[in-house]
Amino acid sequence: MYQLLQYFKFLWRSTNQHGVHSPFVYQLVTLCFYDRKKHESYTILKQYRKALYRNHSQISITDLGAGSRIFNGNTRKVSKIAKTSGITLKRSKLLNRLVSYLEVKHILELGTSLGIGTSALSIGHQEAQITTIEGCPNTAAAAQSQFQQFKLNNINSIIAEFTPAIQQLDNQTYDLIYMDGNHQKTATLYYFSELLDTVHNDTVIILDDIHWSKAMTEAWEEIKAHPKVTVTIDTFYWGLVFFRTEQRKEHFSIRV
Repeated sequence: MYQLLQYFKFLWRSTNQHGVHSPFVYQLVTLCFYDRKKHESYTILKQYRKALYRNHSQISITDLGAGSRIFNGNTRKVSKIAKTSGITLKRSKLLNRLVSYLEVKHILELGTSLGIGTSALSIGHQEAQITTIEGCPNTAAAAQSQFQQFKLNNINSIIAEFTPAIQQLDNQTYDLIYMDGNHQKTATLYYFSELLDTVHNDTVIILDDIHWSKAMTEAWEEIKAHPKVTVTIDTFYWGLVFFRTEQRKEHFSIRV
């Protein structure tokens, strides 16, 4: 009910490209968000997903986040996880376009899961180097098997809890950070704060499920208010955060 109410609020306040007066955001929306071309990479994204749907092996899940609203136990079929918990095809296509449009070269992902989102990042810009962190060893192993099968060789997988893994990151800065692993307010704000040292002027941070719960929406509002944040885009499912100092602080809600 909370998500449904938030969605109606989002529809009321959101707009398309015609309600955007920032040239940077206008171009992002028109050239990337609303790009309707059939890209060759979409075929691989679909094949990656179908391969998971055919995988009916069971794995034991170590859930370090907010838990699942779908599964009760810790033993789950890979195919079921892919169908119910993975990023949707529509959003994986958008993630793929974002990487290509922004020409990002260094990517950090929190929450590999089965690698559906990771594959979109990998294929979006093959010169990019991706570091993806997953706390569940069995889920990470299933993802790594898929990466090998599809020859996605620009992915560095780390199996660890997010906090120690983030603290051990080197001095690398990232062009894109995709946070999709722990839908809790305290954890989200902590990871965001810790990762601020790894961003630069053109970095984008993508936060998943910003309206998953009241607490996550509160976390989103706190991040929007952060003094280093200049531009944010709420797509309901995702929150995009930019740090472009040449732009005045603005917040957009865009229907995608």
